Amino acid sequence: MNLHQPLTVLPGVGPKSAEKFAKLGLENLQDLLLYFPFRYEDFKSKNVLDLEDGEKAVVSGQVVTPANVQYYGYKRNRLRFTIKQGEVAIAVNFFNQPYLADKIEVGASIAVFGKWDKAKASLTGMKLLAQVEDDLQPVYRLAQGISQASLVKLIKVAFDQGLDQLLEENLPPVLRERYKLLGRTQAVRAMHFPKDLAEYKQALRRVKFEELFYFQMQLQVLKQETKDVSQGLAIPWQEKMLAQKKAELPFALTEAQKRSLGEILSDLQSPAHMNRLLQGDVGSGKTVVAGLAMYTAHTAGYQSALMVPTEILAEQHFDSLTQLFPELKLALLTGGMKAAERRETLAAIESGQVDMVVGTHALIQEGVVYHRLGLVIIDEQHRFGVDQRRILREKGDNPDVLMMTATPIPRTLAITAFGDMDVSIIDQMPAGRKPIITRWVKHEQLEVVLDWMKKELAKGAQVYFISPLIEESEALDLKNAIALEEELKAYFANQAQVALLHGRMKNDEKEAIMQDFKVGKTDILVSTTVIEVGVNVPNATIMVIMDADRFGLSQLHQLRGRVGRGHKQSYAVLVANPKTESGKKRMKIMTETTDGFVLAEEDLKMRGSGEIFGTRQSGIPEFQVADIVEDYPILEEARKVASQIVANPNWRKDANWRLIAQHLELRDYLD
Repeated sequence: MNLHQPLTVLPGVGPKSAEKFAKLGLENLQDLLLYFPFRYEDFKSKNVLDLEDGEKAVVSGQVVTPANVQYYGYKRNRLRFTIKQGEVAIAVNFFNQPYLADKIEVGASIAVFGKWDKAKASLTGMKLLAQVEDDLQPVYRLAQGISQASLVKLIKVAFDQGLDQLLEENLPPVLRERYKLLGRTQAVRAMHFPKDLAEYKQALRRVKFEELFYFQMQLQVLKQETKDVSQGLAIPWQEKMLAQKKAELPFALTEAQKRSLGEILSDLQSPAHMNRLLQGDVGSGKTVVAGLAMYTAHTAGYQSALMVPTEILAEQHFDSLTQLFPELKLALLTGGMKAAERRETLAAIESGQVDMVVGTHALIQEGVVYHRLGLVIIDEQHRFGVDQRRILREKGDNPDVLMMTATPIPRTLAITAFGDMDVSIIDQMPAGRKPIITRWVKHEQLEVVLDWMKKELAKGAQVYFISPLIEESEALDLKNAIALEEELKAYFANQAQVALLHGRMKNDEKEAIMQDFKVGKTDILVSTTVIEVGVNVPNATIMVIMDADRFGLSQLHQLRGRVGRGHKQSYAVLVANPKTESGKKRMKIMTETTDGFVLAEEDLKMRGSGEIFGTRQSGIPEFQVADIVEDYPILEEARKVASQIVANPNWRKDANWRLIAQHLELRDYLD
């Protein structure tokens, strides 16, 4: 037998049941062996005095009264008996399981798994256990039509047939010895049927290491291949021109900006391919760093392209770069351009008349040919898939790539999600920026906030009002937003212009509303959370978020960052009556810090990695047993080892690592 055979080779699995198991992703024997339980029921007997009310546990004792069955109504009955644990008498009730009466003998020792009622000193039985020693029972994730018992039975059959002996070891002896890891066969068996808790912990450690290690190996191999010197571009930029440009800037760069720029410039100069992520909180001045990097490429005679997610952002970046570099020729490329204008722009790009191109994903469409593309910058990189990023790279002669994001990603996740990139962080705000004052108020206090807003509006302030988010329902989101708009219109009557922005609008409608707000035609903008990342409205100094407890910390921080763009004092008001402790905690943290990285770490602790930025879009693989947050020490170790192995260009030929090279399947996690 081999492990790639279908499940139907096992006794008792016909085509019908195989279909059901396929829903769980179990197609062949190997899938079955590696389908691990997600938790265990602990069937070790507990002392009743240690139990909390309502706790489920195993209680063992001696039967002191015979079993008595009472019938009431159709097919409804109750089986009662008493057991003694030490000096404590416990009443045990089983509902609608009269057949258990034969198994209960006075004087015998038994173990019952059930729910404890402290007040009545009674146990509602869920399961009668055959022997008292049976301590850990696996619990698996199921799909419709598959019961726990049938899955456990099937896994038992596979092990009884000795299929686990066919599993190949995929970690070399060097690593197993170094970290004292169980062998693969033993670990897999202990994941399903551990002898005791200690063995299970060892097995778990082994499986987690294996998952995280192979994931890191993939990233590191990818990183090495990207860094391959033959692939990259060395951009010989002019130091003098750049120094002069920096001296002309109307403001001084912060230390963090200088550091990040220095890292980018040395990458540009090196012949290896640049693949760097520039992280910076909202308003930390990433655009200036990106602009100077583009200017650097220009001093060496190369074009650069900046790709952003929306048209309004493209226009904004185009304006700010035009101000920074009035002497250069810039072009704007978006989907909404007139055909004639587009043709003209494309011809100018191709002939090399244009130094910098800013645009949406129109930059990567057919027909866009660059003259000499040396640097590509992608803003809000998580919005562009790996494929889109690849196409842009292929547009030139493998240009250097810089990604930017304003989503502060905790170090833990940055290592994981962007393990194939080098990371630069701008963790300092430009001088003159006032921190945003954040207040948390209850719904009942909203009137006071609105009254204060009247005064601020009279001084020329503009306000964002974010309507609450309702999970799963766009229609309700919209309904809420419309109701909020009407309330505000009624409250401010003739004193303020209120407009509404929501997700169902067409793009050009959204653009027009945003534009009106930007130029000050609208005073209050009510929005579901579609307000675009990064749009600059310097006069917008107040951000009110309704039902703020429905949002995660990262989201709240992103929203708050829409204000505070100019030199005026800005405010964020969180309106919420949180019911849960974590909701209260989130509101509190928001009022205490404006540092995105602190918040991101907190968010990660509170919510786990998958939710931070939607696992799907972030390129973080779903692990079967490992958890990026909890198992960060293992992840770090796996990363270290993987980068040490890959540092030797001929590592695949090294006898120690040959096994890894065989197992490093070409599973592309990153797409």
